[in-house]
Amino acid sequence: MPTPIKAVAKGGAVVAKSSAGTYTKFSDQLTNSVTDIAKIIEQHKSMIDTIQEVALELTTSIGSLHTLTVKYARTANQILDVLLPILKNLPLIPKNIMQMLVNLESITQKIIDNEVTTAKTIVDVQSGLKTGDVKKIQGHAGQLQSVTKTITAMLPK
Repeated sequence: MPTPIKAVAKGGAVVAKSSAGTYTKFSDQLTNSVTDIAKIIEQHKSMIDTIQEVALELTTSIGSLHTLTVKYARTANQILDVLLPILKNLPLIPKNIMQMLVNLESITQKIIDNEVTTAKTIVDVQSGLKTGDVKKIQGHAGQLQSVTKTITAMLPK
């Protein structure tokens, strides 16, 4: 017949004794771990909430900048679509100016081409931040990196 288990409280954990010797119960260790995690979260609650609020404000700012950028990119692109064919036939326009205008048209087109993807990413990240949906936010980390790379590539070197 097995030796009965005798439990003794020791420092918040229950230490049990059996024929195999003394041991700490898994359930007590897990409970202590969960309690420690809850304490850490409570201690850093203000910082966690502040990071979320700042992230929300940043996505709002980025969304506004994106809207403004796309608006002016469309206007510039429309102007360049009319001007470039005319200016190409004028011998008075220096080649470096023409190249600059062609590059500008290319940049405005890239901004316009990425509008839908960038807007969706911004909206989804903002939604994840508002609802606390970490998976929604994590799913867009790569897309945000892609948006950053696209913007960075357009910056003058």
